[in-house]
Amino acid sequence: MHAIPNTVHEGMKVYDSAMNAIGTVETFRITDEAPGAPEIDAAGVSPVLDEERDTLAGLLADVFQPDDGLPREMQEKALREGFVRLDADGLFASDRYIFPEHIDRVEGDKLVLAVRKDDLLKV
Repeated sequence: MHAIPNTVHEGMKVYDSAMNAIGTVETFRITDEAPGAPEIDAAGVSPVLDEERDTLAGLLADVFQPDDGLPREMQEKALREGFVRLDADGLFASDRYIFPEHIDRVEGDKLVLAVRKDDLLKV
């Protein structure tokens, strides 16, 4: 996929490429731009991230948690292309970031990935 599907929602179950349930959608941001018209801000965000921010630094601080350890270039990629933050199943499981290229499809209330859980960026 080239974008986060607009049918993604918080609490949606996430499955890896082998159809193993790996967690749920914690939060998401669909994209920062309208395809083919980068001057238009077409962001769709989860309710957690719904407030407008005046600066990139302010937006980054609100979207990404300090303990994520996500490098700034990955934060900027996530804001530009969209992302899903996976609340991974398991007591000691690390949460992960899902980018558009990791998504295969949406089937009803399931987000199905084209990769395995270990291929996702850990938080």
